[in-house]
Amino acid sequence: MRLLIKSLALIIMLLVLFIALTLGYWLLRPNASITNQVLKIDPVPVVSDGMHNAFTDMIKWKGDYYLIFARSPSHLFSDESRLVLMQSSNMISWEEIHSFSIPGQDIRDPKFAIFDDRLFMYVMKNLDFTAEPYGSAYTFSEDGKNWRDLKDISQKGWLFWRPKTRDGKTWYMPAYWSDHGKSMLLKSTNGIDWEVVSVIYEGDRNDETAITFMPDGSIICTARLEGSDSWFGDPSASTLIATAKYPYKKWTTAKSQVTRLDGPFLFTYRERAYAVGRQHVGCPGFLNDIGSILGRKRTALYLVTNEKLVHLSDLPSAGDTSYASGIMEGDTLGLVYYTSNPRYDYPWILGMLKRSDLLYTTIDLTILEKIAKSKTR
Repeated sequence: MRLLIKSLALIIMLLVLFIALTLGYWLLRPNASITNQVLKIDPVPVVSDGMHNAFTDMIKWKGDYYLIFARSPSHLFSDESRLVLMQSSNMISWEEIHSFSIPGQDIRDPKFAIFDDRLFMYVMKNLDFTAEPYGSAYTFSEDGKNWRDLKDISQKGWLFWRPKTRDGKTWYMPAYWSDHGKSMLLKSTNGIDWEVVSVIYEGDRNDETAITFMPDGSIICTARLEGSDSWFGDPSASTLIATAKYPYKKWTTAKSQVTRLDGPFLFTYRERAYAVGRQHVGCPGFLNDIGSILGRKRTALYLVTNEKLVHLSDLPSAGDTSYASGIMEGDTLGLVYYTSNPRYDYPWILGMLKRSDLLYTTIDLTILEKIAKSKTR
């Protein structure tokens, strides 16, 4: 009996030691991100207040820049979550001008659009601890400071991502189903009434879906394909790439396993489409398949072709990170994204529970284009 007790005590001690060493390693492991030095990326903090700040969007409206993000104790459900709206004349100095919340609920993933000179915002509503939003709501403002009460969209159960427009009148909205497995394209001319254009894709636990317009008017789209609902990822997880020509009824699809592109932000520069999203780092395997909460993550830049993603550069980032937004002016992209402390290389789960800051950087798109050309020769 004494031998059994001693054996159990030894096993417990070894287990505690293993956990302590693992946590110490996770907390102190230096960051090994691969940032292309030619881009000269030098991010500066926009928001650094000790909270978990995440899920950004930006837009330029009436001569000013607007940035919206979620402020919460962690990445997971919290009825203390708020959406914070900031205004700037230069994308460097920001002033908080409004906040949004839903009593007893979690609010996240805000997205902007402009209709009839009114600034619209779409948000996701969440009651699930692991952050599985169940629906979308909208609000709008005539001056950026005074906002209407949030109202549910008419498409129950659909989660709106980032809308885009070519003519400033008709906006196209990618949306995915709250129970996953389906994404579709909608359009609107007033921001309130949305008409279904087409189904983009079904299957593979279809999630966050983003679009950008190409110079010929066609749309290229990415979607997060999780494969299965596992905390430790799925080796089949991938990124959907879908393309459609006007009127966007028929989609041609492909899959890329370069990463599972979480929190996608897509933009077009000259003849190419690019994405900013989450890079899942390391070799897939036991407890570390694509999307694992124990894996390392980055925010990264990609070229998006009709067939695949091409990794161009990491941004300084680690832990819980991604969900960027940007404004392109001339040959420069002003970009905001969130990240855990980029000095270290936390696993995703630790990043979700720790503080995260919003960082701002600029990308010289002429240099990015040269990198993209060199990667596709």
